[in-house]
Amino acid sequence: MSAAVCANAPEVLTRIAEPEVHLAIWEAGRPAGLDWLDTFDLAGISDLSFPCALTDLDREIGEGLEEAGYPDGAKSDALAGVMADLARRFAAIMGCDAVKVRLEVIRTDACRKFHADYVPARLIATLAGPGTQWIAADRIIEGSPEEIHQMRAGDVGLFKGRLLAPEPAILHRSVPLSAVGGTRLLLVLDPLGVGEGTR
Repeated sequence: MSAAVCANAPEVLTRIAEPEVHLAIWEAGRPAGLDWLDTFDLAGISDLSFPCALTDLDREIGEGLEEAGYPDGAKSDALAGVMADLARRFAAIMGCDAVKVRLEVIRTDACRKFHADYVPARLIATLAGPGTQWIAADRIIEGSPEEIHQMRAGDVGLFKGRLLAPEPAILHRSVPLSAVGGTRLLLVLDPLGVGEGTR
């Protein structure tokens, strides 16, 4: 059985609990309400990174987006709604009542090497720009382009980290932007209470 599973229903994310599954991808596609991100100038936007209890999600995310420079109104509300929904789904799967939320503008070849994170699990969703790439760990030596898979903007990947899988079967990386150009807007969620997140 493959260590990676994918489906167009959110329930696929719960399969990360299965011992043999190291990556679950919800092929959600990006909601139409976030299409504005493709033409929005991210140059003056600050990164967000904060721990948040589920009870404070809506307020904390809303205030964070405002402080970071995102537009007021329906656009920011749509972005906040997607972030809060994913955070609640993730927390339910992980059995935690708090998460670390990161929303980052990626302009460089950050995390360009394939790796697994030192967390129990990490949710990664690219909201604008090229999606996260992943590869089976036993294929990393070949590393040929056909071995590398890439998520789409809007897809939601739940990656098992080294705290639950010391020998990861799936590795991931940020797209090398120096080769393809552009900017990425990346949402990352880590569980709090069952392990601490690191970059």
